[in-house]
Amino acid sequence: MRNIIRRDGEFFQRDRDLQPQAYTPIYKTSVARSPRHALLSIDNSLSEITGPMFNHNELGPLDHDMLKNYAKGGDPIGERIIVHGRVLDENGRPVPNTLVEVWQANAGGRYRHRNDSYLAPIDPNFGGCGRCLTDEDGYYFFRTVKPGAYPWRNYVNSWRPAHIHFSIFGSGFAQRLITQMYFEGDPLIAKCPIVNTVPDREATARLVAPLDVNAGVPMDMLAYKFDIVLRGRRSTLFENRLEGN
Repeated sequence: MRNIIRRDGEFFQRDRDLQPQAYTPIYKTSVARSPRHALLSIDNSLSEITGPMFNHNELGPLDHDMLKNYAKGGDPIGERIIVHGRVLDENGRPVPNTLVEVWQANAGGRYRHRNDSYLAPIDPNFGGCGRCLTDEDGYYFFRTVKPGAYPWRNYVNSWRPAHIHFSIFGSGFAQRLITQMYFEGDPLIAKCPIVNTVPDREATARLVAPLDVNAGVPMDMLAYKFDIVLRGRRSTLFENRLEGN
């Protein structure tokens, strides 16, 4: 009988030195949201290290193309771009067939959301949401417009740098990541209170997507590359031996 090597061991602990502290007064809403008691450390349960599972039948053909998936007969306004990269784990292994979801403001910095009252106009041809599955090498790909900066009520005249929100499910619920991608060269990154809650400058740099000219489309789109690293997974013991490493 053929031995099947399972990869459903627990995930590595997060490195808390790279994570923002819950209580960071420079980001004003963290004051009310931060916990008042120490975090609990518990083992991963089976429901956390398995699933969810997704397949291509659950996605539409234009879900990854935000230039087309909400268009009402015209093209979105703004700079057309490609955002692409790979989803890997801490061991350098690709994370295939995982759902990558994105949402963003339009080129003027306005979200299509009823609570967004910024005076920039809504783009009738841009919804600002997309999703795709990674391939066997962990690769993903989106077409969109470059989002605009927008003001927010943190301090007087606070502005968020241009960014795209990402949600990545991974191979288990405990691996799920929600983060933001920024763009190389944006001067607002260094001034953003949310970005500055990250205590490690190298970790901050990993949130910034570099320009990838070779992946662009001449006379059409620039490209930005954003690789994502999720928590790694311990190998499952098989007859008390480590296999498949």
